[in-house]
Amino acid sequence: MQLKHLFAAIAASILAGSVMAEPLKVLDRNGSYVGIETYAPNIVRVTLATNRDLAASAPGYGFIAKSDDKGFSHKSDEKGDDFVSGGLSLHVNAQPWPKAPSMGERYFAPSLPPVSLQVSNAKGETVLKMNGWEMAPHEVNGEQTFQVGASFGTSPDEHFYGLGQNQEGILDLRGRTIDCKHWYDAPHGETVCVPFMLSNKGYGIIWDNPSATKVYPGINGRTLWQSNVGERVSYFVITGTPDEIWAGYAKLTGKTPIPPKAAFGLIQSKARYASQKEVEEVAETYQAKKYPLDIMVVDWFHWTRMGQMDIDPSQFPDPTGMNKKLHAMGLQSIISIWPRYETAGRYFNELDQKGYFLKNKDGKTQDGLPFRSDRTGALIDSTNPEARKWFFEKARDNILSHGFDYPWLDETEPDLVPDGLFFKIGSGDRYRNLYPLVHVEGFADGLREYRPNKRSLILARAAYLGSQRTGGLFWSSDILPSWEALKRQVPTGLNMTASGFAYWGNDIGGWQWLPQTTTATKTPLLDPSDARETVGQNHDYPELHTRWFQYGTFLPTLRLHGDRKHTEIWAFGKEAEAVMAKFDRLRYQLIPYIYSQAKRTYDTGSPFMRALWVDFPQDPKVANIGDQYMFGPAFLVAPVTEQAQTEKEVYLPAGADWYNFWTNEKYAGGQTVKVAAPIDQIPVFVKAGSIVPMGADIQSTASKQAIASIKVYPGADADFSLYDDDGVSLDYQKGKGSTTKLHWNNSTKVLSGAGNIQVNVIGK
Repeated sequence: MQLKHLFAAIAASILAGSVMAEPLKVLDRNGSYVGIETYAPNIVRVTLATNRDLAASAPGYGFIAKSDDKGFSHKSDEKGDDFVSGGLSLHVNAQPWPKAPSMGERYFAPSLPPVSLQVSNAKGETVLKMNGWEMAPHEVNGEQTFQVGASFGTSPDEHFYGLGQNQEGILDLRGRTIDCKHWYDAPHGETVCVPFMLSNKGYGIIWDNPSATKVYPGINGRTLWQSNVGERVSYFVITGTPDEIWAGYAKLTGKTPIPPKAAFGLIQSKARYASQKEVEEVAETYQAKKYPLDIMVVDWFHWTRMGQMDIDPSQFPDPTGMNKKLHAMGLQSIISIWPRYETAGRYFNELDQKGYFLKNKDGKTQDGLPFRSDRTGALIDSTNPEARKWFFEKARDNILSHGFDYPWLDETEPDLVPDGLFFKIGSGDRYRNLYPLVHVEGFADGLREYRPNKRSLILARAAYLGSQRTGGLFWSSDILPSWEALKRQVPTGLNMTASGFAYWGNDIGGWQWLPQTTTATKTPLLDPSDARETVGQNHDYPELHTRWFQYGTFLPTLRLHGDRKHTEIWAFGKEAEAVMAKFDRLRYQLIPYIYSQAKRTYDTGSPFMRALWVDFPQDPKVANIGDQYMFGPAFLVAPVTEQAQTEKEVYLPAGADWYNFWTNEKYAGGQTVKVAAPIDQIPVFVKAGSIVPMGADIQSTASKQAIASIKVYPGADADFSLYDDDGVSLDYQKGKGSTTKLHWNNSTKVLSGAGNIQVNVIGK
């Protein structure tokens, strides 16, 4: 009898049209096919095509997750189809076949049967509406294909973030045209396309198309996505808080590993150290001055010829010995390895015969580009797995085998722009933005085999969906050494980290050649007279470099670089040296705090450098504040980006009280305050209800660092998970590491978990 009732209940459920969802369901809307695929209670994928098989096809490059229908139900009725879980509900509208077209519609009606849908959050609030989609036929690079797109409704108070690296200097993407393609020559600085955008309305969209894409967020009441090449529309929607959205992104595209601990120390680079002697002397000077340092970098043209994949013995007679010397000092090394091969090099003919290069429309290897100064060298085609394998093995045997710790994979946009050209897997236009993922991931795969239990650190100039899983440290490319460029870096980095890339930084001081004069009219805050060898008559550059270093102290990575005679801390005059040395030591004192954030990023996917809107969603004033940011849960940082500036207005978000990091003065949130910013300070505040562990002074992270003290900023209960491990191996992925739970009880004024460590309660 019970079994009979069970069957009756199942039958009634089916008749009602409500059944457990399948991982993938394809709906027919009058010949427009809609694929609905679920991945988690708050993640759904939508695919639209005029071909049923394409609507049911798998996601493209970058995605590693498998679909999962757990927790979803599907209901179908005359109003459409509903896919419902505890995290979201998706309603695909029924679309009755339209009436006969009017005279005007015969000329201007869309050719596609319409599709519309809505996504609601766990509370039942509609957060996203897709109002239409498009497939406009055209020819691209000899292929008959389509421009594909979709249009989403927006609200007047909606704001948008992410989409990779766009260096125009504006945080909120609303009302802008985002040209989502890797573009080294972008006027403001290199563009990197990561087609992942977050809205303050509680959702994120990941656009599944690697061709050149344009995004128009919040223009004329809609957000429009348009990709240049495709036969379908494919995108993911993730609902929830920003942290839940980033967790969804990590689930779909991969976790962000913890970098080697050395990555959080000072990285010293220059374009370029011309000899082994110079590298060793710089490292020895850091040791002699007792300035903390972790990594020395050997940049480009250490080779005898581009693509020779060697180390010039006239410049570096004993690279193995050099690395042994660096390691003995507690330092590590990075070396630049380019994917370019000139025709006279020893490997060109071999690679050409194997078909391992990017090719032109005639099937011949493309050597340089005719429309820019990059006019020599073929690009290894890293969309080809065999070419990737070859590239890594030659780099391993010829370069890394000399004891270099990590690679710098430059030109990963790639610099040989693939428009009109062809990869192994297809048209360079179709796969316009893919190269940095496959190139860097191929090398990361090789490193895992070569050094099975050593973490990867790969300095990489561009990225695509999923690149965060490679161990890459990403930077903003070859920017100018100017105040204007520095100012734009702050919002640039916040949108890149919002795109799921926690480890972003820039060339401290700017990369491009330093003009030896200046247009500044104000008296510099630092004396340049003893820095003439480096700066010439560019009087304010020591000040600029110092302000940039102060900003870099509160970035995920701190790396000095640039095309100038010297780039080291002591190269910009005694006054500048003293200030940068102070911040260098502060950076190392903060490593326990920063490293604990790295573990949280690995566990959750959330970046620890983030715009204010993330942590203070109830404060409407922070929506487009792009010159301040949170660095972990405690620090609010407001870099100084104007020449001769000695005070700055800083907005303190509502919802918390704030302490001036330098003076310990306490302020109420929800107000703008004018803050002193002498040349040896930038405005930094700490949120009330914060715990900040401070590390002991060390020369490099090769030394075990004790916790010198724990600072408590009272005003609310606080928790902090202090994490540490060996800093080198992958054992943390097996749970090997130590976590100390610290808790501040604001009522009793007691910090638990600190043991015998000195505790400093601010204001006590």
